[in-house]
Amino acid sequence: MTKIPILSGIYADSDPDFRVAFPVNMEPIVKPTGLSDGYLRPAEGIVEVGEGPGVSRGAIVWNGVQYRVMGTKLVSVASDGTTTTIGDVGGTGPVSLTYGFDYLGIASSGNLYFYDGTTLTQNTDGDLGTALDVQWIDGYFMTTDGENLVVTELGNPFSVNPLKYGSSEANPDAVVAVVRLGDEVYAVNRYSIEGFSNTGGSNFPFSLIPGATAYRGAVGTHAVCIYMDTITFVGSGLTENGEEEPGIYRSANGGMEKISTSEIDDELKALTDAQLAAIEVESRLFDGRPVLYVHLPSKTLCYDGPGTRAMSRPIWWTLNSGSGYRARHFAYVGQSWWAGDTDSASIGTLSRSVATHWDDVVTWQFTTPIIDGLGIIHELELVGLPGQQSITGTSQISATYTTNGQTWSQPRTLTLDGRRAQRMRWMRVGHFERWAAFRFSGDSNARVPFARLEANIEALAW
Repeated sequence: MTKIPILSGIYADSDPDFRVAFPVNMEPIVKPTGLSDGYLRPAEGIVEVGEGPGVSRGAIVWNGVQYRVMGTKLVSVASDGTTTTIGDVGGTGPVSLTYGFDYLGIASSGNLYFYDGTTLTQNTDGDLGTALDVQWIDGYFMTTDGENLVVTELGNPFSVNPLKYGSSEANPDAVVAVVRLGDEVYAVNRYSIEGFSNTGGSNFPFSLIPGATAYRGAVGTHAVCIYMDTITFVGSGLTENGEEEPGIYRSANGGMEKISTSEIDDELKALTDAQLAAIEVESRLFDGRPVLYVHLPSKTLCYDGPGTRAMSRPIWWTLNSGSGYRARHFAYVGQSWWAGDTDSASIGTLSRSVATHWDDVVTWQFTTPIIDGLGIIHELELVGLPGQQSITGTSQISATYTTNGQTWSQPRTLTLDGRRAQRMRWMRVGHFERWAAFRFSGDSNARVPFARLEANIEALAW
């Protein structure tokens, strides 16, 4: 039997070119099992727990309590999903949340608010300007209006001294975000990133860190996060030929590593400037590994950095609820990961006990690498763990193949019967004159992890 890996596959496009196919709603796990060096497991489902006053726009955990901006309201979320409205922060679109010792800060549609655990109050100091983003560091709340770095006064977040403005001047580009990494703060600009440390003084208390400037920046305020102790973002730089094509990068200490593949870069190039600026990037540390989430309009791209190092090739997959992944703004509290719904006011938790998204059935798919050579494939068998979940609805897996990378055969369907000993086999697959690749699909009713594909191939002479 020929053993075929399944963590990523190959297809062809009309350019023409060979392209990498990432699993959809199946999560690659890099772990030796004896069957393979890695396997695919169904991505987490989302279970509704409660409902708030609007669509989630951001979340944070402060003093053990989950806070969200939902619609125009700042709310706290109890362990049973019940929300309590604290006050109104107005606006639309994603917000930025951060906290210090005494205050939770919220930047919403250019305005800045503080919550002290009792009262929500807007900072109305005329010297604040537009608060595009906010970050707390060393007793200061730092914001940006796109041009300046603005700090509030120590001990009084409602007061701003215009003599204490700072600037980021590596490139003549707008500041889009401020990010804290350890005891340093970074001005993330559209085409550059500059690091600052607190050196005190009577004016702007932060000084530029020598050697900590990188010459690529983020496409938008929320297209950047901290991932694996690096500033990770969707963005680009400037060259003598103009703006670079967008990609996904990790930056630390002035260094830069590109982690997106050509397939991902092509997806980013297809987006409009407005769509790029609306990208949200966030990370989670769960099951002992960090995962990066890049939320695009039609899907979410996921990246496993440690798995990429272990396999010496990029480990990416995609999540999709049908027309985009509906979970946003992750928060870990009460030993559960919580998320908001992009399509409703629902709040839910991520769960491995289901694969549905907010009770909606979703589909999964993965493609294999190419099998090269002339021959007859008598049998294909997916090796995994069937029968590990209760059978609900119609639990089926479909198999199809291609001999040119673009057109696919009619699917052949196998029905799971709930037995752990069931073999997931397709017999008399066909005759292949040069090469073939295979694609398997199902939905959240067929929630099965797969370790590898085996093929019984009879080689033929040319």
